Amino acid sequence: MGIRLGCIADDFTGATDLANNLVRAGMRVVQLIDVPPAGTDQATDADAVVIALKSRTVPAPEAVEASLRALAWLRSVGAEQIYFKYCSTFDSTPAGNIGPVTEALMEALGTDFTIATPAFPDNGRTVFKGHLFVGDVLLSKSGMRHHPLTPMTDSDLVSVLAAQTSRTVGLVDHTVLAGGPEAIRARIEDLRKEGISIAIADAVSNDDLLRLGAAVQGLPLVTAGSGLAIGLPANWGFEPSPAAAQLPPTDGHAAVVSGSVSVATNGQVLEFLRSGRPAFSVDPLRIAAGEDVAGQALAFADTHLAEGPVLIYSTETPDAVRTVQGRLGAAEAGELVERTLAHVAQGLVERGVRRLVVAGGETSGAVVQALGLTGLRIGPQIDPGVPWCAAALPDGDTLHVTLKSGNFGGPDFFSAAFDLLDREAS
Repeated sequence: MGIRLGCIADDFTGATDLANNLVRAGMRVVQLIDVPPAGTDQATDADAVVIALKSRTVPAPEAVEASLRALAWLRSVGAEQIYFKYCSTFDSTPAGNIGPVTEALMEALGTDFTIATPAFPDNGRTVFKGHLFVGDVLLSKSGMRHHPLTPMTDSDLVSVLAAQTSRTVGLVDHTVLAGGPEAIRARIEDLRKEGISIAIADAVSNDDLLRLGAAVQGLPLVTAGSGLAIGLPANWGFEPSPAAAQLPPTDGHAAVVSGSVSVATNGQVLEFLRSGRPAFSVDPLRIAAGEDVAGQALAFADTHLAEGPVLIYSTETPDAVRTVQGRLGAAEAGELVERTLAHVAQGLVERGVRRLVVAGGETSGAVVQALGLTGLRIGPQIDPGVPWCAAALPDGDTLHVTLKSGNFGGPDFFSAAFDLLDREAS
């Protein structure tokens, strides 16, 4: 059938989140790590391809350049529609990168209109009257207001996006969504006539996303969180099928590497610690002082891997994060942790870990690059937005890995992930 949907994700966990929803809706999905060389075809047996970039927090020109390279490759393999995926909490700054990338993709595709919605109701992200809610609170009142790289202090997405682009931003509100695909398409045409190029779309339920997905059939470009993915595969006749999520078997030790500072991941780490399982805390100040923290973590793992999952983590409260950033600088603190955890992940795989949970978008990007992974086959869902994946290691072994956004998953996510693999293997 060929590549129906070509996706560009601005971080690694977000790419997996998107791919997961497409698989659940019946598409066979390959996730590629960065843009393949021109002329290569790494997705001959896929219905959708997701290219995972690490562009969420880089300078806007770099994000635009990487996204345009991804677009060129996806068009070269015949992708019929392009999907630009960002975080369900619309992570960005007044300078971008959502606006600049969207604008560049629109220009490259020669389209005068697209939609934008980070809504993902399964994970508590809803948009109402253009305002983004996280659970029952506005984005600006959620833990995202303390994010160290992209603090989100405005819940009005029309306002947030308008600050990042020269295009005029409008709204497709919930009353239009309730009218179904035809009403949505009519609203889109009205907005086009008004000179509006990008429309924030409300969505408070999966039904809204299914209606919106049907309405945007044929648009060259859609931009969204991962939620909209549930409404697109049906446009090509796909239906949910367990076969789309089957992974090759593997066997080995289990470990978790966590670099996220989100509220959700803090809770998951605490739950792991309460269970009494082995865990090692990575301190950025000790790394900055020149200690071999990665070596210490791996020495700890050596004595505990046989007991079951081992957790290596650098997860702190917002106050603790601000203290570290005040002493090291935000960028330096983040890079120190990422490099260390990536080194730890390499060492864990060398020690026979073949089931690996990675928590945090930036951490996942660093780990994937350190392990030299070039592609992932998307498998069964652990929690909404987070699947297990299979990757081929350089030695030919299969690694089962999950790349978890910091904001996703319930308190028992780490144990639930390994329990799912055990059930799949039995």
